[in-house]
Amino acid sequence: MTVTATSAGPATGTFTARLLAGLPADGRVLDIGGHLRVHGLLPEPRAHRRGEPSVIAELEAAGLTGRGGGGYPLAAKIRAVRSASGLTRRPVLVVNGAESEPASRKDSVLLAKAPHLVLDGAQVVADAVRAREIIVWLHRGHGGGPSGSRTAVERAVAERDDRGMVRQPVRVVVGPARYVAGEASALARHLSGGEARPQTTPPRVSERGVSGRPTLVSNAETLAHAALIARHGADWFHQVGTPEEPGTLLITVFGAVRSPGVLEAAAGTTLGALVHAVGALTAPPAAVLVGGYAGGWLRPTEAWPVPYSRAGLRSVGLAPGVGLVGVLPADRCVVVETARLVGWLAGESAGQCGPCLNGLPALSAGLRQLAGEVGRAVRATELPARLARWAGMVDGRGACHHPDGVAALVRSLLTHFADDVAAHADGRPCEAARTVPYLGYLPLPAPDSVARLDGALWR
Repeated sequence: MTVTATSAGPATGTFTARLLAGLPADGRVLDIGGHLRVHGLLPEPRAHRRGEPSVIAELEAAGLTGRGGGGYPLAAKIRAVRSASGLTRRPVLVVNGAESEPASRKDSVLLAKAPHLVLDGAQVVADAVRAREIIVWLHRGHGGGPSGSRTAVERAVAERDDRGMVRQPVRVVVGPARYVAGEASALARHLSGGEARPQTTPPRVSERGVSGRPTLVSNAETLAHAALIARHGADWFHQVGTPEEPGTLLITVFGAVRSPGVLEAAAGTTLGALVHAVGALTAPPAAVLVGGYAGGWLRPTEAWPVPYSRAGLRSVGLAPGVGLVGVLPADRCVVVETARLVGWLAGESAGQCGPCLNGLPALSAGLRQLAGEVGRAVRATELPARLARWAGMVDGRGACHHPDGVAALVRSLLTHFADDVAAHADGRPCEAARTVPYLGYLPLPAPDSVARLDGALWR
């Protein structure tokens, strides 16, 4: 995938890149020397008049929210961990770079090309919460090799150590390459010696996380933004984006586009502008996947004017998710693609609660029937209503939010592609339904896979 080092803007076209600024043209990592030439040193921590680090107030004024899918304000996370900590319960900071979403590349690009910016942000937040250590969490096999994110982060830590820039120990930990293993409670459980499966709350990880200590888990991109806000301030952060959602986003654009890759865009940039920024379309589009596998589908004509922001996507029933836009070409079937994705998502569950053990397999089976992959156990015309009912039954009832995302994906199909769904239910599938799924090039197992509950797979 390519990396676009200019940020698309919702009105004026382009802005100077922020997170992707100064990346070498030959694709090499931005080493410590280059990083300091582009961004300069971090300012020394300063105390606010109320006694807390001034950077917390600056992050709050900036309105920085999590870029990993949850969208929770970073300043609120910091305050929650500080209130739970004490002299004998020093917190832990975890940089979540696992990027469980198979199609997303934004965090892996950031860690592989600009690791010092992420580590700067980790340092800023670690100082703010008085963390004892910093852990960079990656999925096993997702960053090795000479140009991988794990190699880049380990080299960056060594460079910083040589210059005396490391205030807390930093270690890189790799965990199971499972979709839900990057969830905050799952990684805290694994880092405490257990399996990387989500846990029910309370307690939250901010209260009792890694080894029972208050733990702040933040996405790599979010921390990189914190590093820049610590340098330039909240007013600078608000210079791009929308008043309600300031700053930029890293977005992976893939599918039927000329140059699939990661670009940096101001919040509020339209989906059409994002696609145009990577070289426009290579085929007529059938559908647009927004937010990730647990995101949702839109029709292209509906999608292009929609702003990529929480408010913009909320207007069409979606959310920014992991920062992803996928264009499905017209020679593929959105019903078949949804059946494939839901089958994979059902197989990636932790298998710990009813919605994942029963609800997700039921949704997968119903969609496979709708797609014509298996025989139909019920009258075809009943399938859409059953899928809608089953989606409602799993939504909000899991130990984590995994079932919620699957339900959202199914609902988007039923809502935005109701005619296609009805045609399939009536036994009139499109010609594209007979083709190989377009997402087949991604690392997805067979659609009839189920969760493997062998504990070794979660350690």
